[in-house]
Amino acid sequence: MQYCLYLLAAIILEVAGTTSMKMFEEFTRTWPSVAMMVFYLLSLGALTLALKRFDMSMAYAIWSGVDTALITIVGIYLFKEPVSLARIGSIALIIIGVMGLHLTSQA
Repeated sequence: MQYCLYLLAAIILEVAGTTSMKMFEEFTRTWPSVAMMVFYLLSLGALTLALKRFDMSMAYAIWSGVDTALITIVGIYLFKEPVSLARIGSIALIIIGVMGLHLTSQA
């Protein structure tokens, strides 16, 4: 359970880092730039801790897949990015792909 929390923390911190990246405006704003770097470093640290329990391919697939889906949702809600059926379908495919990797790694 502890390693699942590390992976969850890695995902949340990476989403925070990417959101900060959108806000930093080419490093012209100091605090969002610093926040972005701190979030990414902490995310990678948490991912490293999660790798003590999870296979590398599984942990990275979950981290990157869930992160991509969450960043898309954040972009839609915070930055008013367009919503389309193709985007929603693509998020669903990412989730299905991560689930498929998980199921096949159990075999």
